[in-house]
Amino acid sequence: MAKEKSWIEAFPAMERGDLRELRKAVDNGFREFSSEFGPYIELAFDPLLTFLIWSEKLLLNTPWFIVLAALAAICWYGSKNIRVVIGVIISFMLIGYFGMWDNTMRTLSMILVCTTLSIAFGMPLGILMAMSNKAQSIVTPILDVMQTMPSFVYLIPVVMLLGIGKVPGLIAVVIYAIPPLIRLTNLGIRLVDKEVLEASDAFGASKRQKLFGVQIPLALPNIMAGVNQTIMMALAMVVVASMIGVKGLGQPVLKAINNQQFFLGVMNGLAIVALAIIFDRVTQAYGLRIQKHRNKAH
Repeated sequence: MAKEKSWIEAFPAMERGDLRELRKAVDNGFREFSSEFGPYIELAFDPLLTFLIWSEKLLLNTPWFIVLAALAAICWYGSKNIRVVIGVIISFMLIGYFGMWDNTMRTLSMILVCTTLSIAFGMPLGILMAMSNKAQSIVTPILDVMQTMPSFVYLIPVVMLLGIGKVPGLIAVVIYAIPPLIRLTNLGIRLVDKEVLEASDAFGASKRQKLFGVQIPLALPNIMAGVNQTIMMALAMVVVASMIGVKGLGQPVLKAINNQQFFLGVMNGLAIVALAIIFDRVTQAYGLRIQKHRNKAH
């Protein structure tokens, strides 16, 4: 019986050579693009870097008790649950006690900026998808790729374009974390009751009035669920982004992996978990409050 050819052997050598040439052409083309336009792209992101540094310095230089009081107030406003507020206070006091306060503030700053950017870009894109089936058919496959692509892959192009630092890490985190917000904004607006929309049309509402006065308010529970998922994914990406110089809780975790320091890794990992639980509880509680308010209004 003749030996079966392997999959690679089934292709002519010339075709395999063409594939190597294609890989080289793509890699060289991207390197040339990076060397030529990288400085201009980096310059365009300077305002973002300034904002990120400002927010980080604000949290680091503000006395701990003021930061803690502000966080407790925000949690109370979002959840109206005293147990959540007490949990936040205890968690952050333990974080300070174990010497992780500065890194936690850096991570918190990164998450706040990433979430702000995700909302600024994700909500309009989700609204566009809800308003246009064509836009949805174009954007949905892109979101599928963004959500299934391994997180480490996002680091390659941003590092080649912008080098190592805060901004490349920020961009990688936003790209990784933004898809849920886009999807759930689109879903929330599409799920708005058609009878409500017909009623707004009957009252002579313009498209703008209908969008901002009816559709977005009724879609807020879904949008808040998207914000929740975006924050969770951003926190998960922070550890990966530490590989390209993003300071915060991710760097001690990376150090612990390299040096096999179990206690350091576990403690900083638990600090990330505490942040995730706090954000999760507050955003979920706020979304439920919006949902209950909407149900009472009906």
